[in-house]
Amino acid sequence: MDPTARPIDTPPVAAPAASSAEADAAAAEKPQPSEKPAGSFQIAAADPGEMLPADTPRADVNTASPPDREPSETTASVNAFEVVDECFVVDVCVDRYLWALYQRAPKEDSIKEEERRKVTIKRRGRMVTVTRSFTRLVDEDFAWKDPKAADKAGLTLADYVIGGMDRGFKLKLFHILHAAEDAGLSPGITSAFRDDYRQSIASGLKAANNRSYHGGSFRGGYGHGLAADVVSVKGATRAQRWVSTEQLWKWIDAHGKDFGIGRPYLDRDPPHVGPIDGQEYASRRGPAVLQAMAEVRRRKQHVAARREHSAGKHARSEKPSKIRSARAARSRAT
Repeated sequence: MDPTARPIDTPPVAAPAASSAEADAAAAEKPQPSEKPAGSFQIAAADPGEMLPADTPRADVNTASPPDREPSETTASVNAFEVVDECFVVDVCVDRYLWALYQRAPKEDSIKEEERRKVTIKRRGRMVTVTRSFTRLVDEDFAWKDPKAADKAGLTLADYVIGGMDRGFKLKLFHILHAAEDAGLSPGITSAFRDDYRQSIASGLKAANNRSYHGGSFRGGYGHGLAADVVSVKGATRAQRWVSTEQLWKWIDAHGKDFGIGRPYLDRDPPHVGPIDGQEYASRRGPAVLQAMAEVRRRKQHVAARREHSAGKHARSEKPSKIRSARAARSRAT
């Protein structure tokens, strides 16, 4: 029999009945499925250039909740989180893992909203009505923004938010978030790739539409996204998730360099992470920038010390002059 022939169960031809001894031998040689604990995730060594066919779904993850569910539903199955049992193509599995983290993260934020109201005040002795502006923080659900941008780009949501990121950055992001998951921090992704249109409908403090490191056209566009926003989904309420999210950010600050990931803006944009060898991080937190900031602080301290010294010296020099003035005044009076 030709050893290269197709298995006997492929063509519609009945195979001869095997003896009981042969059946026992075949059962012994048949590989048994390995038992893995829930939540395990493995990546087998594979050629990075090896890819699954284009029609293979990259986000076939059923354990994460879709983005349009309520936050309570999103965080309900965090402890049972499991992506795949075994993986042979690195790129596909990294995409699946990051997509699952994106799916389970509530898309909510607090934004400043300006409201104009008429108030009555007293002006020049009489009561007048004027219009004043008041700023307040309101909750925003921005789960609709990425799907709208993906539809505009003609892509599925998974291909848009995860596929638009730089491959090297995705690998670093996978490793640090997987480590954070092992540390019990339950990370989630609220925003990944964003094109110019998606950036234009973003709220709050943000870069110009085409200059976002999330994937603006000035930075290379699709496939070159070098930023993501990460939070923790640990907690039943938003207040509890905020506490665990701050713990996640502190953990990234402490361990991020081991994975090549950092937070370039710290408190100005705390969820934002990017590669520490990238232009964005270097322009905000690079060695040269930190050295320049330290030099500015030293100069300010030096100037403040000189002013304090000068003020003290001036105060000491005033006392003798006052004494002389008092003596001259007494002498003129006599």
